[in-house]
Amino acid sequence: MAKKKSTFFKDFKAFISRGNVVDMAVGVVVGGSFSKIVTGLVNNIINPAVNLFVKTGGLDSIKTVLTPAVVDETGAVTTAEVAILWGTWFQTILDFIITAFCVFLMIRLISKVRNGLEYKKKEEEEAKAAEAKAKADAEKAAAAEAAKLAAEKQAALDASIIEQAKLLAEIRDLMKNK
Repeated sequence: MAKKKSTFFKDFKAFISRGNVVDMAVGVVVGGSFSKIVTGLVNNIINPAVNLFVKTGGLDSIKTVLTPAVVDETGAVTTAEVAILWGTWFQTILDFIITAFCVFLMIRLISKVRNGLEYKKKEEEEAKAAEAKAKADAEKAAAAEAAKLAAEKQAALDASIIEQAKLLAEIRDLMKNK
């Protein structure tokens, strides 16, 4: 049993220490904070601007009352109002649209940076490949030149040997004739 616990904890430690989990945790924390920022934007900036056009007191006050609240003689609410809260729903949709737009902008920025880095890396790889090809071509040309020079040298040597053989034959012939 103890062996399984140690394996469990080792697996858990490996899972937690992976970069993806840490990135996800940071994303959740930042996302929660960002959600508060968007809600503050809607509640404190957009809603007051909407209130200029909506004379009922704000988005939260826009509703359709299905059953009005029942109040007794003392002023206490005995039965709560049943209403469709259109303004609150609109405010939630506005929060979502702003959050989705900001996430879209962030993802687009990350994609552009990533594509730029990949493009730069690809250019570097192509430059290295072109440099390696140029080096290989230069080495091939140098080898071909060396082979040509060796062939010319061998041809000159062969010609020299043939010439020497002719001279020796002439000398021999001359010596025979004397």
